[in-house]
Amino acid sequence: MKPTILIFLGILCLSCGTPKKSDTASAKPLIDKRIEAITLLGDTLFSLQPTNLGAIEKYEKAKSDFDADPQNIENIIWYGRRTAYLGRYQDAIGIYTEGIKIHPDNARLYRHRGHRYISTRQYDNAISDFEKAAEFIIGTPNQIEEDGIPNAQNKPISSLHGNIYYHLALAYYLKNDLTNAERVFQKRITTHQNDDNIVSAGHWHYMTLRRLGKELDAEAIISNIEPELEVIENMHYHNICLFYKGELEEGDLTMTHKNGSINEVFLYGLGNWYLYEKKDLETAKKHFTKLIEEGNKASFAYLAAEADLERGLVN
Repeated sequence: MKPTILIFLGILCLSCGTPKKSDTASAKPLIDKRIEAITLLGDTLFSLQPTNLGAIEKYEKAKSDFDADPQNIENIIWYGRRTAYLGRYQDAIGIYTEGIKIHPDNARLYRHRGHRYISTRQYDNAISDFEKAAEFIIGTPNQIEEDGIPNAQNKPISSLHGNIYYHLALAYYLKNDLTNAERVFQKRITTHQNDDNIVSAGHWHYMTLRRLGKELDAEAIISNIEPELEVIENMHYHNICLFYKGELEEGDLTMTHKNGSINEVFLYGLGNWYLYEKKDLETAKKHFTKLIEEGNKASFAYLAAEADLERGLVN
């Protein structure tokens, strides 16, 4: 990360501080506009006033529950989650931080705070939180995590253990610590509970192994990904994995959604493919650059392209 960005983030942290419980409970994240993060490329990300009435109502309900009982672990988690869904990542981090003071050994709080550290490009803090969470779940039964934004079947597809390993491995990947990313992705395999888990983790694990030059291991990771899998949410991960296997052509991957937004998963996956399969840095950079210019700045693919461009991977 560039020195100027580090300085700016330091100033940002000092200016925001860690909210006290009273500050958190009385926050008004639907009104003011604040800096949420500085990207690795130096762009400023601001919080914006949300317009989704359903999300606002759910946030207000979560806040009301929290105000009524701010020490209840479920209230803390859902207040933080609903706040983050509105793009108020710094507030969410503050909520989880206060929660950790009350429940210092709760893996779920570290898991959710770590996720928002990723959103704000604080990867070292994210890794620290997820490593702690991973320690806390040793010897404990796994549990399904309820979706904050349910899928079409209203069927949760992820678990606590799976999310901890998935996000920890991703944080290592974003730091270009591929050895640790591979180590954690191997643990993630043990938490697969459905086909959505297989294709999402398989996509990132495959790319990690290809970057490490372990082509045969990478092929083995996606060997069980077939067209007939029952994927509920992660269709794009499914299709890009089928492309890696040679079962889909590049032309089968639609780069633009029906609403006109770009497909971050395909752009980043293809950029990588051109990088290590074709040694075509120009085309890889073209895909990464398009993603940065038009993509969702909170998506994992965007974060990965941002990190690759910042470290000059395709220059």
